[in-house]
Order: sequence, then structure tokens, then C-alpha cells
Amino acid sequence: MSAAYVTIDLAALKHNAEKVKEYAPDAKIMAVIKANGYGHGVLRVAKALEGVDAFAVARVNEGICLRQAGFGQRILVLEGFVGQVEFDQIIQYDLDVVIYAQEQLAILEGAPAEQEIHVWLKCDTGMNRLGFKPKEFDMAYQRLSRCHNVKQPVSLMTHFSCADDVNDLMTGQQINTFLESIKECGGECSLANSAGILAWPPSISDWVRPGIMLYGVSPLLNRIGVDEGLKPVMSLVSHLISIKDIEQGESVGYGATWVSPKKSRIGVVSIGYADGYPRYAEEGTPVLLNGKRVPLVGRVSMDMMTIDLTGQSEVKVGDKVILWGKGLAVEEVACCAQTISYVLLCGITARVEIKEI
Repeated sequence: MSAAYVTIDLAALKHNAEKVKEYAPDAKIMAVIKANGYGHGVLRVAKALEGVDAFAVARVNEGICLRQAGFGQRILVLEGFVGQVEFDQIIQYDLDVVIYAQEQLAILEGAPAEQEIHVWLKCDTGMNRLGFKPKEFDMAYQRLSRCHNVKQPVSLMTHFSCADDVNDLMTGQQINTFLESIKECGGECSLANSAGILAWPPSISDWVRPGIMLYGVSPLLNRIGVDEGLKPVMSLVSHLISIKDIEQGESVGYGATWVSPKKSRIGVVSIGYADGYPRYAEEGTPVLLNGKRVPLVGRVSMDMMTIDLTGQSEVKVGDKVILWGKGLAVEEVACCAQTISYVLLCGITARVEIKEI
């Protein structure tokens, strides 16, 4: 077998969910499984995490997918609804919904009270993306409190913009802004995402919303999942399909960007950007070949990449190569490609086979 594939370690996923409980023992857990479970397969992830209190997705159609698959937990749609059609779907599939705009309030106020909806009123504490500013927040809360089709009390939430940086002052400011904004409100609260759970204990309240940490990745700058006691869930794997010796001064790959400084042995791995491996991974980006780190050389192409095997005398065609996962943190590979681990996990393409282990 030469094609790239992904393994999904469901035991590691469950382990990471247990770590959430250790960090936030008194909070309810809303597992964030948007974007196809961060590339891990949303139904697969939901089934493995069926013991959590709720799920969170980005869009209405993701919530519908879970309902149609038989999941009965509360499901929060983080992007809420836009327009009447999505609002009707929220009701039909009994989805929780984030409220962040005047247009949503108007639709709620004009809807019949045939079925109560569980809403989460979002306070914009500095992210400046979705949510009501603090000066508007009480107005929105009062209007929702008067809606006969809204379950009472209204739940309250915010989202952090800089929680990945433990030295940044903004997260503390956002926590304080949120607490000040809701002091006259009832209802359960949710502030902490993965970074909040790990690094900002004051943000842990009634509900926590773990996302990236469930998949074994640290949300914090300059750290990796194992630093937090997490286990990687996804491993991207391929095989060596060719080995060749080249002379000093010969180049490798498109654009001849890498020139061998000495007589070298080069290996070709069956993986490329069409599989989701980052094209802009820099020279020296590590891969694991038979458990040993070897560097990427030359440009990553659509279907293949080349690695320097110099000094690796025992390798042979067919040997397994781990691009990230167990033994090689996806955070490190992302750094070498000047991106973030989220992009790599979500970027695995349809031609890559996925195997549960």
C-alpha cells in the first residue's frame, strides 16, 4: 500500500475528554465538533463522545446532520440562524442557538410560541466578531426574556480572542467585561474554550466548550498536546515509495529549490498537498521514518514529497512514514509550515482513507 491514510485513535479522544473533566470538574461539557469534527469525522467523534452534556457545531446543517444520525444531546449552533428558513430548521430539529444580532431578535419576537427554543445570548467582550456589545447586552437580554418562545432563563456566553497567549492581558479583561455585563442577568454561563479551560481558571463556569484539546492538540502558544496531558487523536501516515542516491550539487523537486550539499540519499514519500500536507512546509520539517526523525527537502508537490535519508542505511521501499500524530506533534509541523494545527487537521482531503484504531 502506497497511498496516504489517516488513523483516528478513539481511545485517545476519550482520554482527552476525561482530561477536560479533570481541568473543569464542576462544569458541564459542550464538545465542539464543528468542521467535520476538526477533520476527524463528525459522526465518529460524536459517537465516541456521546457521554458529554452537549455538542457545539458552527452551522445549522451540521446540527441537522447530528439529529438525523440519532444524537439526542443538546446541540448548539454557534453561528446561530440567518433568516427565516434556518430559524424554522432550528425549531424543527430542536437545536440550541446563539443570538448575536438584532435581526435574530426580530425573528424570534415575531414567531409563534408553539415550541420553546433554548438560546445563548452572546456578549461581544472584545473579539469584535459576533455578539452584542456590553452597552447593548442588557437590551437584548430583556427582549429575549420577554419572548414566549424562548426557554427561560436565557443562557449567556462570550468568546476569547487571545486566550492562547497566557501573557496577554486581554483575556482577563474579557472575563471582567463579561461578568460586569451579566451581573443583572440570570441563566447559565459559558466562557471557556480549550485555552480557557487550560490556562484561565476564572473563565470556567457552568459550561465549558472544549474544541482543539479534545483532538490532542494544545491551544496554547509554544506548547504541544502532551504538555497538557493530552494524546494525539489523528496520525497522518504514508510510505516510502522510492530511494535514490544523488551527487553533490544535484537538485531535488520542482523549482530546484534544494541542492544537495554532498552525496546524499533521497526518499520519496507518497503524500502531497492533494492529501492535505502543507505545500509550504519548509526545508527541514521533520517526518518520522521507522520511528526516527528525518528532514523534508525540496518542495512538497501534489502527490509526493522528498526526504533526506542520508545516514539511514536500514530503510527500504515500503517503510512507514508518519507525517504527524503519535511521536510527532502536529503543532510542530504546523509551525514549520507557518500555519496552525487547526488548518492541518481540517485540511485532510477526500482521497485520504480514514481508519479507526
